[in-house]
Amino acid sequence: MWASKIVAGVGRVLERNMGLRRGEILLIVTDTATSQEWKNQSIEKLEEMVSRNLLARTVADIAEKRFRESRIAFQSYPSSGRNAAEPGRLIEESMKLSDVVLAMTTYSISHTDARESATRSGARIASMPGVLPDMFFRGGSLSANYKRIASETDMFAKIITDTSKVRIRTKSGTNLTFSLEGRRGIADAGILTRQGSWGNLPAGEAYAAPIEGTAEGVVVIERGWFPRLKENVKLLFDGGLLTRVVGKGEISIGLEELLQPSIDAEPYVLRRNLAEFGIGTNPNARRHDNILEAEKIRGTVHIAVGDNSHMGGNVKADTHQDFVIPFPTVEADGKTLIDQGKIVSAR
Repeated sequence: MWASKIVAGVGRVLERNMGLRRGEILLIVTDTATSQEWKNQSIEKLEEMVSRNLLARTVADIAEKRFRESRIAFQSYPSSGRNAAEPGRLIEESMKLSDVVLAMTTYSISHTDARESATRSGARIASMPGVLPDMFFRGGSLSANYKRIASETDMFAKIITDTSKVRIRTKSGTNLTFSLEGRRGIADAGILTRQGSWGNLPAGEAYAAPIEGTAEGVVVIERGWFPRLKENVKLLFDGGLLTRVVGKGEISIGLEELLQPSIDAEPYVLRRNLAEFGIGTNPNARRHDNILEAEKIRGTVHIAVGDNSHMGGNVKADTHQDFVIPFPTVEADGKTLIDQGKIVSAR
C-alpha cells in the first residue's frame, strides 16, 4: 500500500506549496463515478477514478493528523464527465468558504466559474486532475525544487508575453502556427501561498491563450502520450478551430464525439477553439500517459482546445482538453526556443 509513502509528500505540498496555516480551513474535494459511468465506462477507467477517491481521502486523513491546528474538510461530488464542466453550487460554496483547496479530481475544475469564484473570494486552490500517488513519492513531480522551477517558468512566461507568432514542429508530423500577439504569458510554478492564487499541482509550465482564429496546421498526438492512446492521432486546425480528427480506436472516437468537427453549431464550435499553448518546466515530471504530469515535462509543449476565458482568452466553452507534444521544435518570432525537446534559448 502506498499510504505510508505519501505522508512526507503531503506535508510538503501543504506547507511549501499551499502555505497552510494554523486555524485555516483545508478542503479536499474529489469527483466520484456516476451511475451512468458505472454502466458505460471501462473497468480500467472506473478503477482509476475509485483509486483517486481513495487517494483524496487518504490525503485528508494525513492532513488531519499532521495539521491538528487547521480545520480539515473532505467532500465528494458526482463526476461531470469532462474537463471544465461546473462541479455544482454546493462545491463552489464550500470552496469559497475555505482557505486552501486541493481539487483531487478526475475531471479538471481549473477552467470553471466555480474555481474562479472561489479564488476571487480568497481561496488558494491547487487543481490536481488525474493526480496519482507516485507524484507524492520522493523524487516524484510534487517533490521537485519549485523555487528553481519558478525561475525558468517566469522566464518562459515573459518570452510568451513578448512573442507574436509561434511555430511548433515535430518529426512525427506536427506543424502548427498561431499568434500570441498581445497575450500575457502566465507562470504556473507551484507556489500557491498568496491569497486567491491557483494553479496545477504538480506544477511547472508557462502558458497563454493563442489569439482566436489564428491557428493553422496539424498536431500529431503520439501513442503513449495521452491516456490509453495506442496509435497516433492527427488534429487538423484551420482558422483557429479544430476541423478534423484523423485516427482510429477509442480515443479518436471519443474526441469525435466530444468535438463533432462536422457540426457547425454550439457547443461544438466553441469546444474546437485552440485555447492554450504551454511549455513544460518540471524536471521531475516523467509520466507520458498522465496529462497532468506529461504537460509539465521539461522540454515538452502542449496545446488545448475549448475554453480559454479563465486564462486571458475570449472563448467560454464547456470543456478544456489538453494534448501534449513531445520532442518539439518551437520557434518564437523565428527564433528557436526548443530544439527537438531540448531548451536551447532563453532570449
